[in-house]
Amino acid sequence: MNIKINGKILIAAPTGEIDHHAAERFRAQIDSAFEKSSCRHIILDMKDVTFMDSSGIGMIIGRYKKAESGGGKLTLSNMSEAVTKLFNISGLAKIISRAENTQEAIIKLGGNIND
Repeated sequence: MNIKINGKILIAAPTGEIDHHAAERFRAQIDSAFEKSSCRHIILDMKDVTFMDSSGIGMIIGRYKKAESGGGKLTLSNMSEAVTKLFNISGLAKIISRAENTQEAIIKLGGNIND
């Protein structure tokens, strides 16, 4: 997982599969970085995610709630066709915003793409 900060935005890029084994590890890494920062928003860059099951959905919902509780937002970017399908079927598309790429997500959240 690659994590970086852009102003008030934490950008987390999980890699590989987000299954029941990996979801907890990703959750812990994101939460730790988010709590240590002054970030309000979270972007999950899904570019390198090869598979996601219901554990991944749970991890996303939890990060959505964490951002929302601090007055922030969660946005997903760079979603594959398979992840997009799961995102839509699960109903997450109704509550969580999506961007084609991470730069678009940063702009949507009021960040600076040059950071």
